Amino acid sequence: MENFQYKKLYSLCLVHTETDVLLGMKKRGLGEGLWNGFGGKVEEGESIEDAAKRELLEESGIHALEIEKIGVNVFEFVGDPKLMEVHIFSVKKFTGEPTESEEMRPQWFKKHEIPYHLMWADDKIWLPKLFEGNRFAGAFTFKDKNIIKQSLKILTV
Repeated sequence: MENFQYKKLYSLCLVHTETDVLLGMKKRGLGEGLWNGFGGKVEEGESIEDAAKRELLEESGIHALEIEKIGVNVFEFVGDPKLMEVHIFSVKKFTGEPTESEEMRPQWFKKHEIPYHLMWADDKIWLPKLFEGNRFAGAFTFKDKNIIKQSLKILTV
């Protein structure tokens, strides 16, 4: 049974306009010191979309007025039996001003100036697809902070 794997559900929100994207500097936990979208674990009895809205509000002070599921990425970390199934949402309509939380420090970036070198390595693969309006499903295997296996499929509706 040592190859047994289970999935834990997560959400991830990308707040963006035509020209800009709001990212958060992770201040603690997995991904500390990296820029990312806003999200986290889906709690028991909570829908994935509700978790996405809750995490976005808790981490950034932003309230999603419209939220659209764009993709799902599954992450495997070598040596960890837990797979992370991350449901990714696009948020283009929102209220509130970005506010620093205990976990994240939000900052706006121009889409053409995204600091991919200070993000998870997979972000530069799927994030442009989100901005293009594509739906996608990905799978990424990490050893330390390096991708050793990857796939990304663009989905047609």
